[in-house]
Amino acid sequence: MRTGVALTGAAGLMMAAAAMTAPAYAEDTATYQARLGPLNNSGGSGSLTLELSGGTATITEHFSGLAATFKDMPYPHVQHIHGGAEGVCPTKADDTSGDGVISTPEGQATYGPIQTTLSVKGDTSPKAGTDIKIAPSGASTDYQRTIDLDAATLKSLRSGIGVIVVHGLDPATLPKQAQKEKSPLVPSLPLAATSPALCGPLKMMPAGGAATGTGSTAGNGVQGSWLLGLGAGLAGTAALTRVLVLRRRARQ
Repeated sequence: MRTGVALTGAAGLMMAAAAMTAPAYAEDTATYQARLGPLNNSGGSGSLTLELSGGTATITEHFSGLAATFKDMPYPHVQHIHGGAEGVCPTKADDTSGDGVISTPEGQATYGPIQTTLSVKGDTSPKAGTDIKIAPSGASTDYQRTIDLDAATLKSLRSGIGVIVVHGLDPATLPKQAQKEKSPLVPSLPLAATSPALCGPLKMMPAGGAATGTGSTAGNGVQGSWLLGLGAGLAGTAALTRVLVLRRRARQ
């Protein structure tokens, strides 16, 4: 009976220790990346890395090849994390108006509404989504900022449906019909100003070089490793117990 009690106690201690030292889930500490491809013949490209720790994200981004000036000023390229939809970038088929440009509302069917504004300073909520005064500007940008993400954005990231969208096209590159149109978001601006120019789905990067996909499955591999260790420890305890029992019987 004492042996059984000792085994139970040892197993309990090992289980408690393993639980205390178990690493955080992958969605609590994870790295996401997006390759930014051109939309609406913008000619641009870029990449973005988002390092997530709890609800705080450190974002590093570079893009180039976009419109350089707007009204003789550096072109403001508002950008956001979109989510809550399909988690993909739109195609020409999403140009429901047939004007040759995928507008921001037309693209929302695939990438969803604004959830976080990637501004250079100040507000990062959807309300700042069209604030050109706090947007990165110029044909190319090196952007870095640490911000807190809200629950909706975190949910999109962990569900694999977060998408980076950078807006702002050169009006001269639009079809003639579209050049005359106004932005559906800010009617005082031309359609080009708020139309998407770059897009890329955010994908969770594998931890330790093992493929994990875009959900929280990376945590399964990490947890699996400590569970295997726990199992091995319990097996070792059981083996030691058997040796002690055999020795006791031999003495009797």
